[in-house]
Amino acid sequence: MSGRTLFLDRGIGESRGVLLLDGAPERLLIERDGDDARTRLGARHVGRVRKVEPAFASAFVDLGGVEALLSFRPDARPVEGQSLEVEIRSEPRDGKLATVRVIGPAQGAPRLLSPAPSLAEQLAAFARDAEIIEGREARLVADEAQDEALQVVHKLPGGGDIAIEPTRALVAIDVDIGERKGNDVKRVTRAANHAALAQGARLLRLKGLGGIVVFDLVGRGHDGNALLTAARAAFGPDNPGVAIGPVGRFGTMEMTIPRRTAPLSDILCDGRGNLSDLTLALRLIRAIETEGAVEPGARLEARCHPAVAQAAGPYAEQLAGKIGARFTIRPEPALARERFEVRAP
Repeated sequence: MSGRTLFLDRGIGESRGVLLLDGAPERLLIERDGDDARTRLGARHVGRVRKVEPAFASAFVDLGGVEALLSFRPDARPVEGQSLEVEIRSEPRDGKLATVRVIGPAQGAPRLLSPAPSLAEQLAAFARDAEIIEGREARLVADEAQDEALQVVHKLPGGGDIAIEPTRALVAIDVDIGERKGNDVKRVTRAANHAALAQGARLLRLKGLGGIVVFDLVGRGHDGNALLTAARAAFGPDNPGVAIGPVGRFGTMEMTIPRRTAPLSDILCDGRGNLSDLTLALRLIRAIETEGAVEPGARLEARCHPAVAQAAGPYAEQLAGKIGARFTIRPEPALARERFEVRAP
């Protein structure tokens, strides 16, 4: 599989869009029932400037029940109480507000003018002539993309790996040569670093990560110009807004990547970094639906942790409307949170 391929999994409670680039997932977009559509990337509003903070060149903008942050230049400072037409330029993340950019002046109370593009529209923007594939194949691709996005350590083509670990301050990417083969050490380390930049760029887009990114490269005596060229090519799709620094004296390369969508970890995980009850519940609902397609007409029994069963409750009625009321979800306190079983008794 080569080029860009688009997939859309329309599920109960959650829809997922995937962009594959040369067979590898590069983007995973997730929308869930109950998400606040007001702060989705691309939504447009009439906002009212609630408070201006000149020291930080920022203003708090009321979008109508939810706030966003507006950065401004010294010559374009807004006025408190002013109405502006704004667009969401980055979604909220990890307790931080969404950010907006100004479209122009506006009148009236804060309100939503136009929603964010749909998942299908967002996917089409990545590859306008590509067909969007749905159904069973899309679900399998979305499951695989989600699993990869949640991993920390990722293999590099040709050997070695990278570990991607977000912190409060930055995203650290450690490059490990592993058992990458070759007699010329300089050539082996150069190939590993170039592969790490290419894979790291794809994986950061897949995970929805940005901000300050630091690559801890392998080897010594790096060809700084070659690495800078490779980094610019790898992160080209993230422009505008990418800034890449030279290789430092300690063998690190620093860059800033624009944040636009919420990190997938914010969507899929709880505050402790574990998959949330909702994520596990939606996974369970998909498994029941899939088994129902494999066993048409059969009665099904799903066993899962009580917390997951409770989170799945609101979606069970929707599933029954789709495959029939021929399944039960049984809480089993002895099961680990991330385990479940679906079978025909």
